[in-house]
Amino acid sequence: MADADDVRRIALSLPHVSEIDSDGFDFRVADKGFVWSYPERRQGKGRLIRTDVAVLFVGDEAEKQALLLGEPEVFFTASGYDGLPLVLLRLMAVDVERLEELVIDAWRMRAPDALLADLDRARDLSIN
Repeated sequence: MADADDVRRIALSLPHVSEIDSDGFDFRVADKGFVWSYPERRQGKGRLIRTDVAVLFVGDEAEKQALLLGEPEVFFTASGYDGLPLVLLRLMAVDVERLEELVIDAWRMRAPDALLADLDRARDLSIN
């Protein structure tokens, strides 16, 4: 099972990533968020930063719905995310390999085209 440390390690291994100072984790590429800690809204209280749940960029509503319907034990949503291409990911419900795929996919969808080749080069260097 994965955790916040795995999210941080994977995200920071990607090119052109910056981490925003927060109570949890918050990663961006070209000033666009692709994975961050879930700021759970609690009625009558302040938000609780949940580092056991990641907000993940998924690209579009169709992909979001496929994940939510296909793996409800892994992915969920909250009312504040209605209409947005974001899902909530229970980190404990995925292994590190799956988390890596999800984070890399989110990075690819948010990174400008000019940066995509940098990921492939970085991956090639880490394999060799």
